[in-house]
Amino acid sequence: MRPWTLIFIGLILSLLGFLLPLLMVIHVIASTFFLNFFSGAIMFVGLALGIIGASQDVQIHRKK
Repeated sequence: MRPWTLIFIGLILSLLGFLLPLLMVIHVIASTFFLNFFSGAIMFVGLALGIIGASQDVQIHRKK
């Protein structure tokens, strides 16, 4: 998978991991244990994918 695709997917997941707790705090959606765990997990996965994509992009540009 291309690095920018990973970075974009990581950005989307991180934003979703930020917006879900925000919506829970302002009582738009109900706060459940599963939703709290899910939002934390997708934020972590998004951060990991972003870092992996950025490191792959650096490796590609270093070879040039």
